[in-house]
Amino acid sequence: MHLLISGFTAYLQFEKRYSEKTVQAYQHDLEQFFLYLKSQFGDIDISRITHIHIRSWLAQLREFDISAKSVNRKISTLKSFYKYLLRKELVKSSPMAKIISPKNAKRLPVFVNESNMEDLTDSALFPDGFKGMTDQLIMELLYQTGMRRAELLGLKLTDFDASNQSIKVLGKGNKERIIPLQAALCQLIRDYILARNQLEDMQHTFLLSFESGKKLYEKYIYNTVKKYLTLVTTLGKKSPHVLRHTFATHILNKGAELNAVKELLGHASLAATQIYTHNTIEQLKEVYKKAHPKA
Repeated sequence: MHLLISGFTAYLQFEKRYSEKTVQAYQHDLEQFFLYLKSQFGDIDISRITHIHIRSWLAQLREFDISAKSVNRKISTLKSFYKYLLRKELVKSSPMAKIISPKNAKRLPVFVNESNMEDLTDSALFPDGFKGMTDQLIMELLYQTGMRRAELLGLKLTDFDASNQSIKVLGKGNKERIIPLQAALCQLIRDYILARNQLEDMQHTFLLSFESGKKLYEKYIYNTVKKYLTLVTTLGKKSPHVLRHTFATHILNKGAELNAVKELLGHASLAATQIYTHNTIEQLKEVYKKAHPKA
């Protein structure tokens, strides 16, 4: 089984070009699945695994209160794994054909109100010096572009195109997209790069940096967003993804076309973008209730 998993993860990494995190998640799911099989059924050949074995594992996951979303992720892992096995002719059929995914509970994306975001763009919130410039650029880029945290961390100096007022983002599946930038944000990036160029002992070519010259890490981005969102909103969730939700919701509320928002967010399908229209509808309901005499 170890050799099968290794071959599959190599396929995901080098042929499918999945991100390191995604590959690690798939590998963890498979290791967890095969560990369960061994504990319950002993050593079992891959060709003898049936939908009954898989349903047994999924049932145990639900007993441990694993969410439907997480279970679906594991089902997706197994489906991809068996497609790989079929391609390599290591199995004759996939037991996943008889596996039905549980329905995910629909949750509206959490977002920050426009008035609160206006407070957040006040430069007085950020401390003086290079750290303050870094924090401000983190918040502005996440809110004004809707990019993901990993995409933000992956930005290189060469990705910023000052003449065209745009920035190139490397998204999921190594898919590139170009996001337009407002003039004020372009100037903020120019000022930041000038300050960055004056730092000593620069150790990388990524856009965002610590004053020490080291590259930023994910936890710093998360803590920074949480810190500044706490100053302007009482939302329970204060993560970088909330700013992505906020970006999408705000521009849809201002009349942006759904397909355009899909391209800006780097979604593979329109279905992933459509969830933001629910927030727009909820806003319309509130306006209706306040304005219509029969409401």
